[in-house]
Amino acid sequence: MAGDAKATPSVDRDTFSLAQLLTRYWQAVVRWRLLIAGLVAGAVIIGLVVTLLMAPLYTARSQIEVSRERKNVTNVEGLDSAGEGRDVEFYATQYALLKAESLSERVVRELGLAETSEFFEAHGKKPAELIGFPDNSPETKKARVRQAVALLQQNLDISPIRGSRLIDIKYTSRKPEISARIANEWAQQFISSTMDRQFAATADARKFLETRLAQLRHKLEQSERDVVSYANNKGIVTLDATRDPEGRTFTQRTLASANLEALNQALTQAEAERIAAESRANGSAENSPEVLTNQAIVDLRARRAQAAAEYAKLILQYEPKYPAARALKAQMATLDAAIAREVERISGSRKLAFTEALKREQDLRAKVEALKQVLNDQRQASIQQNIYQRDADTNRQLYDALLQRYKEIGVAGTVGASNIVIVDAAKVPQSPSAPNLMLNIALATLAGIALSAAAVFGLEQIDEGIREPGEVRTALGTALLGHVPLGEEATIAEISDPKSELAEAYFSIRSSLAFATNHGLPRTIAVTSTKRGEGKSTSSLALATVIGRTGKRVLLIDGDMRSPTLHRHFGTDHKEGLSNLLAGEPLLDQVKATGERGLSVLTAGPIPPSPAELLSSDMFREIIARFLESYDHIIVDTPPVLGLADAPLIGRQVEGVIYVVESASTSRRAAQAALQRLEAVNAHLFGAIVNKVDYSKHGYGYGYGYGYAYGRTAEVGEAG
Repeated sequence: MAGDAKATPSVDRDTFSLAQLLTRYWQAVVRWRLLIAGLVAGAVIIGLVVTLLMAPLYTARSQIEVSRERKNVTNVEGLDSAGEGRDVEFYATQYALLKAESLSERVVRELGLAETSEFFEAHGKKPAELIGFPDNSPETKKARVRQAVALLQQNLDISPIRGSRLIDIKYTSRKPEISARIANEWAQQFISSTMDRQFAATADARKFLETRLAQLRHKLEQSERDVVSYANNKGIVTLDATRDPEGRTFTQRTLASANLEALNQALTQAEAERIAAESRANGSAENSPEVLTNQAIVDLRARRAQAAAEYAKLILQYEPKYPAARALKAQMATLDAAIAREVERISGSRKLAFTEALKREQDLRAKVEALKQVLNDQRQASIQQNIYQRDADTNRQLYDALLQRYKEIGVAGTVGASNIVIVDAAKVPQSPSAPNLMLNIALATLAGIALSAAAVFGLEQIDEGIREPGEVRTALGTALLGHVPLGEEATIAEISDPKSELAEAYFSIRSSLAFATNHGLPRTIAVTSTKRGEGKSTSSLALATVIGRTGKRVLLIDGDMRSPTLHRHFGTDHKEGLSNLLAGEPLLDQVKATGERGLSVLTAGPIPPSPAELLSSDMFREIIARFLESYDHIIVDTPPVLGLADAPLIGRQVEGVIYVVESASTSRRAAQAALQRLEAVNAHLFGAIVNKVDYSKHGYGYGYGYGYAYGRTAEVGEAG
């Protein structure tokens, strides 16, 4: 029989959709709503009482602006400290300094807070709690100062304003005047302590620079002496030197280079003169400028020209041998000889001038070559001189820079400018800042909600009962056939009323069963539960009734031969019934008709000594087979599973088992153990019915209004 049934789908017990999870949480909230309301209300009341009993506190606020300060105390210009651009580190340091205990001690000593009980009373300290008050011994004073510092640290709040250089200094106490005094004094002492650190840094810097300047002065003098000494040893005489903007010295002219330059110019001129003299010496003297411009030659040539003219004139009249003609001819010869001698003299002077020019050129060239060698030697020596000079220049730069910085910090140390200013001084607060009634109530409410959540979670974990019909899938791993509302003990009349919620619930279950097998509604069904009182007998009766109303012939068998109950619903006894048949007696009149349409009942019969022994025989299977010849469906009400063998024995001989679970009563572990027993005998499980569901305790409705049967049928149909 069981082989005709469809396999029950296995449900992953760890699978929850988000909707199911949220629904379960909401149902838990609704179920424990009174506990939650009580815890939240209690927390709110406690918060209200505590708030009203708290002493009022007053918060005073002063505001300061902190500008980025330069820490370039000993650095030279252009060499600022590497952290100057790190504003985050700078302001984080300022916040830490504002909270420093050393600043707290300055405030305590400046205001004399450790010497007056008023300060301690403003923080809820009674005279009996003060250390040695009013004793004024040094040890006691130190102890009270430490106590006052601790109170200041506890009640101080440093709040930087994001995106600005402003910082709020807030102080809270029970006395508004003390809060304002401390907030203002805190700002003043912060400025004073900052200036003290700056002055200390300036004094230290001056000492450092004085020592460093003395060292650099000595190094500068030594390096400059090295330059001069080396130049003297190498014969390097500098005529002209310049410095670039960075203080480096460049030698432009030395004596050797100046002499070489002058000799080169003289050599060039001598070479030109030698070339000109050579040209004149090698040229013709007759038409040379010296000859043409020589006055003696000019006079001689004039006289010869005159004699030649007279001679030509005389020849026209006389013969060449004429005495006068011969005299003129002799005069002309004399003049020509004189001119020739004068020209020869000039030509000799030109050669002499060439010789002198050549010698002068050669002398100058020799001097230039010798001076070049000297200059080359000096240039080789200038490499080391430049090293000495660079060392001297570097020392001078450092010395000048530190000297300038020394003068600057000397001026800055006398100015005393602070990078911190007070923007707003603290005013005496007119209204308390705490306690905040609305905030405390809100926090108490949140605490109550958190406590309620923890309590509900703990109770849900402790409670192993299956409260929601939807938990059947996850807790038992079987399909949900339906659920039945909580009510009075079910009667035949109520079950027979088609308009009752009970009848509607079982009709929905009957519809779900129609999808449990391949041939529709199972013909043989066993109904069982974990323990007594969960409603399995009522479920058997109700299910048999609604099936019979559809025109089917239904036999309801009371298989609980240990504690039979079905006969009470029909107003009969159980003198004859199932136990008689199992003992081998004929059927005859064992089956009784009921007043319900299509429904017959077979009571348990006399209680046998060993019901399990009777059920373990083949007789029960034969009885079921014989009844199936006359009935369309057989429903067997069995004993509970745990502790008894009856239900597993019956379950393996029918098509399947319906498992009844009492809402909020059946233990998950017990139900799982019972189902494992049924599984061990290969009994097929159609699904579970959750009985006695109190819908008023659930946030998610399981009512029987429009669409109920459709929804449950579809759900089980999909599972099947």
